[in-house]
Amino acid sequence: MICNQLEQTMALSEEEFEAFVAELQEKSFAEARAVYGKKGFQRWRNPRFNGVMEDADSSACIKGSCGDVIEIFLKFHQHRVEKVSYRTSGCGSSALCGSFTAELAIGKRLEEIMTITPALVLQEIGRFPAADKHCATLAVMALHKALNEYLRKIVPDERLQALKNPAAG
Repeated sequence: MICNQLEQTMALSEEEFEAFVAELQEKSFAEARAVYGKKGFQRWRNPRFNGVMEDADSSACIKGSCGDVIEIFLKFHQHRVEKVSYRTSGCGSSALCGSFTAELAIGKRLEEIMTITPALVLQEIGRFPAADKHCATLAVMALHKALNEYLRKIVPDERLQALKNPAAG
């Protein structure tokens, strides 16, 4: 009997539950706005470039010491980045860094991709928590590694072998 009374007093009406959820969501949004700023908050709410690219020319995955994993997928056309996507098993900061890194890479030539740095990603986002800045490093490392994988594919095998063993050529 006591358990039944306790359950009844702890139960929320549908209106009370909806109000609780709305309040919780607004608190979460306020915290995200404070942490990521307007631009970062908008991207946090509406991520871009997220997902696996089935027809990627190359991809690379990096796991950070924090446990976050970021994978970047690249599609090229005439040695320019035509499409980019990412996926992460990490936090919101990892997702933001993956999204902004992807955006910065679109349209870039091979050599221009290497000019994308963690600092540039963070500058593009705007406000960002200091404790999560390593997420930008992970995203950029994955981008650079995916570029390296692409370069390995486009260099003919014979040339690659000659580069590895110049005395044999």
